[in-house]
Amino acid sequence: MPGYIEDRWTKAGPVDPQSKKPTRVRTELYGKCKRYRVCGIPGVRKRSFDRKADAEQWKAKVQAELLRGEFVDHRDGSITLAQYIAEDWWPTRTGDPGTLQTIESRINNRILPYLGELSLNAIKVPQLRKYLADLDERYGPSTIIESWSTLSSILQAAVDDEKIPRNYCLAKTVRPPSKPERKARAWSRERVMAVREGLDDCFKVMVDLGVGAGLRQGEVLGLSAEDVGEDVIYVRRQLRVVRNRLVFAPPKSGKTRTVPLPEYLAKRIAEHTSRFPPLAVTLPWVNPAEPENAKQAAEWAPQTHRLLVVGQQRKGPLRRSVFNQGPWKRALVSAGVIPPPRPRRPLTPRPDGTRPRPNTKHAAAPDDGFHALRHTFASVQLDARESVVAVSKWLGHSDPSITLKIYAHMMPEADGRGRAAMDAWFAGSS
Repeated sequence: MPGYIEDRWTKAGPVDPQSKKPTRVRTELYGKCKRYRVCGIPGVRKRSFDRKADAEQWKAKVQAELLRGEFVDHRDGSITLAQYIAEDWWPTRTGDPGTLQTIESRINNRILPYLGELSLNAIKVPQLRKYLADLDERYGPSTIIESWSTLSSILQAAVDDEKIPRNYCLAKTVRPPSKPERKARAWSRERVMAVREGLDDCFKVMVDLGVGAGLRQGEVLGLSAEDVGEDVIYVRRQLRVVRNRLVFAPPKSGKTRTVPLPEYLAKRIAEHTSRFPPLAVTLPWVNPAEPENAKQAAEWAPQTHRLLVVGQQRKGPLRRSVFNQGPWKRALVSAGVIPPPRPRRPLTPRPDGTRPRPNTKHAAAPDDGFHALRHTFASVQLDARESVVAVSKWLGHSDPSITLKIYAHMMPEADGRGRAAMDAWFAGSS
């Protein structure tokens, strides 16, 4: 295979008249650099060594790896992780804009501040152990697992790009923490009704749709009057935030679906629309960015839908963050789910005698968000011995196994039916 070793310190000189052999004379580089350089291997950059034996060993190794198609020039990994992400990895990312925004935030806040200045080939097991320890001081297991997964995908891309020979996130001696098991919790009917009662009238139907049809919050906020049929609800879109702008988007995982419409829910929707007529709202589809070509212009073209639930002032769509931190938290307080908030500053009267609105912060309620209504829908269906396949379809899960994993603990006990069946089986064999 092509390749040779060059002596950079000496070169061929005149022939010795006595020995009749060429002599070696010093070059201008004598003593100023590494002496031996491996050259002439197609597709491989030259590399220098102090000892000829090291140069010969490396040449043989590279030639063997080239024959197996496994050669990686480690010097390509000398760029920093930040450089690689900015110049090679991120420009090739495609997909859902909201997901990309989440990944970008994760990289900027939980990867680059810790590892961004390290070269790719310097990110090995010791550095990764320290990275996990640093994250553990600030974040919970779920956040660490997400950050680790993103970092691993970046380093694996660097391996595939032949920047580094190995992704050390896959090493057996360094692992992120295990994700704690959190079982989905359903609410009692009394709690559902109490929270519903604590909401403003224009938002009460959101509880009805969450607990009566199992819709996600974004799907409720994106539901239009035309999506409500005679006996089914068509889940065709959701309302989401992309780069701080509201857009319409397909439901999670792009799965549209139909959900049975119970008679009581149809009545509640009709009562809501009679008091609060649907409002036509126009928003971009999927991506709020300015399109750069005809394809993007067609795919991101704004759509108009008559939404059932809008902002309290009925001037536009409702942001979930506004609802969750305002009306929802106040309803949780009125229902006794969380304690009343304490003012964060003294309520000093203004010069005109009026009192300012209290600057308050409600207690965190990670297990009592809007998603609890979806869990309640699933629990009611499973307790009624509805098919897991049907419930999975109504919830929009990609596979019934996901439904079982989340809600298996909510399924009713067998009530002795299994024992009775076995008794009958054995009785028949006697």
